[in-house]
Amino acid sequence: MARSFISRDLSTMSERPFRPRKPKFQRPYGRPGRRDNHSRQRPSDIDTTILYGWHPVVEALRNGNREIRRLLATENSARRLSEELEQPLPIEPEIVRPDEINRLVEPDAVHQGLYLEADPLPSPTLDTLSGKRVVLALDQITDPHNVGAIVRTAAAFGVEAIITTARHSPAATGVLAKSASGGLEHVPFMIVRNLADSLIALGERGFQRIGLDSSGEASLGELKLRNPVILVLGSEGKGLRQRTRECCDVIGRLDMPGAIKSLNVSNAAAISLYAVTKAVSGSAEQ
Repeated sequence: MARSFISRDLSTMSERPFRPRKPKFQRPYGRPGRRDNHSRQRPSDIDTTILYGWHPVVEALRNGNREIRRLLATENSARRLSEELEQPLPIEPEIVRPDEINRLVEPDAVHQGLYLEADPLPSPTLDTLSGKRVVLALDQITDPHNVGAIVRTAAAFGVEAIITTARHSPAATGVLAKSASGGLEHVPFMIVRNLADSLIALGERGFQRIGLDSSGEASLGELKLRNPVILVLGSEGKGLRQRTRECCDVIGRLDMPGAIKSLNVSNAAAISLYAVTKAVSGSAEQ
């Protein structure tokens, strides 16, 4: 019975006139029929950095180390750019309507009429780190909003570089870049395959490796810190992995006097960077 049903169905279909399918709609600058979401790609897969919004784009245009590929701007934003930078733009913007940028960014993204494509910035290596400023390591922090906020804070405290892993980390583009609010132009990312191996290598170079965890053995403010130093932050839920903890010289904690003892990782990063940079600058003056 099944065979006769299929054969009748196929014969009926063969008698129908063939109508060619319409080509799939392709957005002007993105992938066919969908929005690009570069933040979901692994950091090592990114060959184009996507920046949108006022601060990320303006800081990128001011950065002489950025190789700009393309700049889209609404008419009002292009005029504002020229007034803000007070110098010729490194690339002529393509004047577009806001909807054309909407198609290229994440849903509900606030692009403020600016969208930029650029090459990724040069990345330092373990051997080229000077150790004169604090280095930050992120142990599988996956939320691009959190990482972006950490980048912005790192830029404020003059962090030399941020070390992150090729897997379980968001790429330095899209949502992360918007959350960093221009901080990507001032703090380079270093992508490594194995964070533990990198911490071991930095330890051999004399880096003091400080992990941060609520169960740390000492308050961060009580630790004797010095340059070169690397501060290691754990993921939003699990914190530092066991292997990462083993590669740190000490695990510090933030003692909170209030009823709530735990903080969002981006808030913890801000407080701990303040404590560490203050401590190492004080030790340098002695």
